[in-house]
Amino acid sequence: MGDTAKEIMKAAIISFTWDWLGGGERYSAAFARFLEKKGYDTEIWWSKDIKSQIKDRFDIDLRSTKFVDYNPYNQNFFSRVKKTREYDLIFWVSDGSIPTSLAKKTIIHFQIPFHNAKSASLQNKFKARFYTCVSNSFFTKSFVDKTYSVNSEVIYPPVDIGAVKPGKKENIILSLARLSQTLHAKRQDVLIEAFSRLRLPDWKLVLAGGSSDPSYLSHLRQIAQSLPVDIIPNLPLNQARQLLSKSKIFWSATGYGVNPKLFPEKVEHFGITPIEAMAAGCVPVVTKAGGHLETVTEGETGFLWETIDQLNQKTAGLAKNQKLWEKLSQAAVNRSKQFSTTVFESKFSRVI
Repeated sequence: MGDTAKEIMKAAIISFTWDWLGGGERYSAAFARFLEKKGYDTEIWWSKDIKSQIKDRFDIDLRSTKFVDYNPYNQNFFSRVKKTREYDLIFWVSDGSIPTSLAKKTIIHFQIPFHNAKSASLQNKFKARFYTCVSNSFFTKSFVDKTYSVNSEVIYPPVDIGAVKPGKKENIILSLARLSQTLHAKRQDVLIEAFSRLRLPDWKLVLAGGSSDPSYLSHLRQIAQSLPVDIIPNLPLNQARQLLSKSKIFWSATGYGVNPKLFPEKVEHFGITPIEAMAAGCVPVVTKAGGHLETVTEGETGFLWETIDQLNQKTAGLAKNQKLWEKLSQAAVNRSKQFSTTVFESKFSRVI
């Protein structure tokens, strides 16, 4: 008799916002790729096969993962609970809710710092006790642990630091973020206002990112008139990486003017792009709030700011002091390595 064939483990990944292709979907796609490497038969519950879009947007190549047209919210309670019994692992990206799962192992991933009364229901708190909870940052953890009465493990989103490297630098300040006014708006309008006050001859500001909000894009172009500001919507991934490679300074205004204790959902929950900037030797000057506090060390790997005057003062100091910029640029590259895909997969290997 030959050796008994190794049983194939079956996993399902559930997220309800794949059409956004934002940070949560990037995290989920990276987890799916990790499960593929582990030999799991992996499904993503979504109505369309979007492997090509995931590859174009995140450079994550899902090879064996299958997209299954199944929405648990369209099923009655007993049907969807019965469905979960088919799986060894369920990975649920919470939209504030906690599922009822009979999978051998269920991981609830928190991408957003939920803190409202509906999320904090007794039912959610009871169910969460039976699952493994994972947060994308200590900032997110600080809210969801209280909301759901759990002790979530922090596993930072993976950054493909090998794909972004320092290149020949130009006098560019870059903001690479979604050009919209959604949940945690990136506030490019604030950056344009700051740049209009900044006296740095021969420097320019580049605002780039995905855009599906023509009115906001039009507004940005209007207030940037006559300024050395380039606005580039929906640029391909390879061009975004080239911009990071040649930019010297990275700006973010996410969460500007927001009280993070009252509205944590409106600040950066983690911030993947600042890490990519650091990997490219592009020194971050970002808002002093949310996940930025965990990734940027003041005066060592970048700067944190709360007012436009602070933003401009710290930016001008970097731009006019080449030795300081070089020191922080190299430190930022070194810091970025702590958020690699290898670290992400190593931590999840212990969880599953």
